[in-house]
Amino acid sequence: MAQMQISTETSAWLLQARDFLYEARRLKPGPERNDLRQTAKVLREIARLEAAPDQDWRLRTGSGGESAI
Repeated sequence: MAQMQISTETSAWLLQARDFLYEARRLKPGPERNDLRQTAKVLREIARLEAAPDQDWRLRTGSGGESAI
């Protein structure tokens, strides 16, 4: 049976996303708050992609000059 390794370290991307969300919660609803929430969403996605090192993220996103097909 394959064993999954669970990291005890929290990604720097996730910590930064948490800070952005904390700051967004302090603001009233509006464009600035939405921008912070969107930034946190992107940082969480980066952390998720970084956590899967065995997969080539360029193939999943279609960047890097290589074909995803």
